[in-house]
Amino acid sequence: MVTNDQRRRQLAREKFERQQERRAKARQKARRRTAVIGAAAAVVVAVLVGLTVGGVFDSKKDTKDAAAPEPSASPTPTPKTSPSPAMAVDAKAKYTFSLKTNEGEIKIDMDAAKTPQTVNSFKSLADKGFFDNTKCHRLTTEGIFVLQCGDPEGTGMGGPGYTIADENLDGLGKPGADGKVVYPTGTVAMANTGQPGSGGSQFFLVYKDSPLPPTYTPFGTMDAGGLKIVQDVAKEGVADGDKAPAPKKPVTIEKAAVTKN
Repeated sequence: MVTNDQRRRQLAREKFERQQERRAKARQKARRRTAVIGAAAAVVVAVLVGLTVGGVFDSKKDTKDAAAPEPSASPTPTPKTSPSPAMAVDAKAKYTFSLKTNEGEIKIDMDAAKTPQTVNSFKSLADKGFFDNTKCHRLTTEGIFVLQCGDPEGTGMGGPGYTIADENLDGLGKPGADGKVVYPTGTVAMANTGQPGSGGSQFFLVYKDSPLPPTYTPFGTMDAGGLKIVQDVAKEGVADGDKAPAPKKPVTIEKAAVTKN
């Protein structure tokens, strides 16, 4: 026969066990919730890292077109290791930058009066064969429309080992409310790292009007034949799985020269 005292102890023990069970379930639920939150946070971090690596964000802006990512005209920074070439061109003259490519010849008119340092640098590099047998490593087909060349490594990371000053940044007019100007079809401009005065040897050929911040030196204009070559390359799109991304139809600069008109 169970006494009243034994019954009280039994009830107390059962109550304690129920309390422990509820606490265990609560701890288990809390652990699951924490795990879910942690996983979600990891996904967010991974996405942000991917966007940063992919170029959607840069060091100058919190976001680079978060709503509609815009391709930049910026290569990876090249360390400055040597001085830029001494001035050796006629700052009042006009020059032609000729690119003999596997797809045909692209001729670019350059005005040294507007961009003397840029013209001088390109002539110095071309005279040394710097651009010979180099690939145009990057094609953009959304947001902006350019074929980017001038990297001896063909990766977007190469350069001449020095940088030159920005020039003619107001040559395309005043920026609009969005802080951009239109780089017209046929324009040739300097690529840079996104920082002032960081241009090297990389440049881009605009094959369709492209809105960009006025931070890329416009230094030349393609001839009609050269523009058609670039447009035909762009029609083929980009190579699958390429990180640059490179054009599907490869473009190699076989020989480059800068001559005074």
